[in-house]
Amino acid sequence: MPFGIRMLLRAHKPGSSRRSEMTTSLDTVETFGPTSYDDDMGLLCEKADVGALIAQFVPPLYSLVFIVGLLGNVVVVMILIKYRRLRIMTNIYLLNLAISDLLFLFTLPFWIHYVREHNWVFSHGMCKVLSGFYHTGLYSEIFFIILLTIDRYLAIVHAVFALRARTVTFGVITSIVTWGLAVLAALPEFIFYGTEELFPETLCSAIYPQDTVDSWRHFHTLRMTILCLALPLLVMAICYTGIIKTLLRCPSKKKYKAIRLIFVIMAVFFIFWTPYNVAILISTYQSVLFGLDCERSKHLDLFVLATEVIAYSHCCVNPVIYAFVGERFRKYLRHFFHRHVLMHLGKYIPFLPSEKLERTSSVSPSTAEPELSIVF
Repeated sequence: MPFGIRMLLRAHKPGSSRRSEMTTSLDTVETFGPTSYDDDMGLLCEKADVGALIAQFVPPLYSLVFIVGLLGNVVVVMILIKYRRLRIMTNIYLLNLAISDLLFLFTLPFWIHYVREHNWVFSHGMCKVLSGFYHTGLYSEIFFIILLTIDRYLAIVHAVFALRARTVTFGVITSIVTWGLAVLAALPEFIFYGTEELFPETLCSAIYPQDTVDSWRHFHTLRMTILCLALPLLVMAICYTGIIKTLLRCPSKKKYKAIRLIFVIMAVFFIFWTPYNVAILISTYQSVLFGLDCERSKHLDLFVLATEVIAYSHCCVNPVIYAFVGERFRKYLRHFFHRHVLMHLGKYIPFLPSEKLERTSSVSPSTAEPELSIVF
């Protein structure tokens, strides 16, 4: 579940006099009306203003992420399938990366509705499944970025070995294993998430045994830090160092272009994900780092929310950094646009040169090109 929704629940969850044997992951906070009692901080902390900001800004921001990400990733999937570019390993990973983003994006409308209504109107099973899908999409996205990095490393640094290893069969097998690992990483969400009735509202949140709440909070933070930041950055640093060394030994314009692309991939990943993971770490251990400070806690909540929106927007730019910057993909995209969009519009818009469009779209870019990745 997005952090912004968890913060909204802290501010808006109705008070309850009961303390059950099970407690939500958010119930390090006991709430009484709009005032939160933070067990970590040991003080009453008014966060209704934070909840109001979240309710105002999260729905439009996540709606924008959903629309842009959906359009971009659907185009990537259609181009890959339309021009039969799934006969090499790189494009298999690109397809799975787009599917990961689409799985992640699929859950956003439900969270947007949750924020707007301040109430979970769907079933207990939907709460579990959507929470699991949300985290599965998140982790599989990171894992396929790692696979793409390793794929580039093998293709450039170990070119001879790559001829044998980078096969369609190997790409399919590693993709299946990667999806299995992503589901395994998201298993706690499938198990522990569910609905909780706190009249007059219904919550969708993680329900952990009361004596293990802190342990699970720390586990969640460490899991995010390791899988979404430390591991991919370690793999990218090792692989891209080898790639750059190999390319610099034989300088050429094409190789320098490849270095620029690698730099963009690394820089974008750092920019989008590092602030969020750092913010999550600070938020989890804020009482140790800053002591008891309500104002600082509210500012930190807003900081985590802002960095979360940036991090999740990464699924919108994946089509750009892995596909749209590729010359071949741009060629396929132009052909697809002419063939399936402009030609249909030409029937209804008189000033569009329909005959020229038909000639342009009659030659498929896949008919005269060898099997190459659409990106590199």
